Amino acid sequence: MMTDMTKGSPAKLILAFTIPILIGNLFQQFYSMVDTAIVGQFVGVGALAAVGATGGVIFLVQGFVNGLTHGFSVIVSQRYGANDELGIKKATATSIYLSAIATVVLTVICVLLAKPVLQLMNTPVDILEDATSYVTIFFGGLVSIIVYNLLASLLRAFGDSKTPLYFLILASITNIILDLVLIINFKMGVAGAAIATVVSQGLSGLLCYFYMIKKFDILTLKKEHFKYDPMLVKELMYVSLPMALQYAITAIGVMILQVAVNSFGSTTVAAFTAATKVEQLVVQPGIAIGMTMATYAAQNLGARRIDRVRQGVRQSTWITILTNALSSVIVIFLGSYIVQLFIPAENVEALPISMEYLKITAIFYPVLGLLFLYRFALQGLGNTVVPMFAGVMELIMRTIVAFTLPGLLGYQGVCLASPLAWIGATVWLIWSYFRIIPKLQSEHPVATLD
Repeated sequence: MMTDMTKGSPAKLILAFTIPILIGNLFQQFYSMVDTAIVGQFVGVGALAAVGATGGVIFLVQGFVNGLTHGFSVIVSQRYGANDELGIKKATATSIYLSAIATVVLTVICVLLAKPVLQLMNTPVDILEDATSYVTIFFGGLVSIIVYNLLASLLRAFGDSKTPLYFLILASITNIILDLVLIINFKMGVAGAAIATVVSQGLSGLLCYFYMIKKFDILTLKKEHFKYDPMLVKELMYVSLPMALQYAITAIGVMILQVAVNSFGSTTVAAFTAATKVEQLVVQPGIAIGMTMATYAAQNLGARRIDRVRQGVRQSTWITILTNALSSVIVIFLGSYIVQLFIPAENVEALPISMEYLKITAIFYPVLGLLFLYRFALQGLGNTVVPMFAGVMELIMRTIVAFTLPGLLGYQGVCLASPLAWIGATVWLIWSYFRIIPKLQSEHPVATLD
């Protein structure tokens, strides 16, 4: 079902659109959490550390893919807001073959470089082989990740945030079943977890595809829609490539932080892995609101309704602060119970290490939520340069902190790296937004709100 976000109450539209995205994101995190929990409980803390050691590398590639496909959907969403049916078809077709090219290139590069990169990241020798096995299988199935992300992004561009949710629920169930069968019954260890994730993601991508060709007449594409259009390719890449690079730059910062964590040994790596899984779960409201704002801003830009963008961002700011503050409270008071899902009972020394990280970072979740909100809003408005520089700022600050504060504060220095990076990037994004929005307002005269 398509949703026109250029009319009606911004707050109601944003909340209605956000909730399915949030639930879908939670199910995506559920994939990873199930893998991690089953690996930790049934294979052991070493295997848990191995999966955790791949987090930065996977985040790098997955982030690049997310940025690329999301950038494509921004252009499609703008065409939809402008009621440009031919433009929608051509932008969608071009996004498909650009994604196909990216799939081939990324798969080859990532599979070949998987182990050397893990070695470069100072991955402990005792977990290197398991980590390599996990990440190689994941990258070998990268096509499933790209297919789902592209099609889900296109559906959201048309205002349909519910359908990807339904397919993710089914894929999550598949993931759990495959995890249990491959890890417990067939004793495949971390390789089984990787296979389960890839297959499940592929299933959700296929379901999105069959749904789109059946339900969306506007996506009935013909040969002429795939005709190479250099100006359209340039427009798509102008938006998507900086977004992909922004995600990648942020991920490189996470990888650098992982290097610092790896130096503390396998137990700390396992504890850090468990803590970040909890964090990734509870910050999803902020991410969901941000993703909603990208679609909302893009559609209203296409409709020349900058006034509605301003109102939507203002209302979403308060929603973001409140929801992320609630996440902070949950983590501080209940985080220990969630962490224990990932850490075997006999590894009691890992729990306080996990909670030390969570209690420090949780204080800054509202800041992280605002980072997502203003980053996605700017991307929806077609400005990808500012978010990319925000990613560079995150990288620089994470790197500086990760290799200075641990020498003074030990593990606490590692815990402070991300919060300080969030603060720097958020300040830059908000300042940039309030500089850019008046310029857009002058280009598109204020209209009367519905």
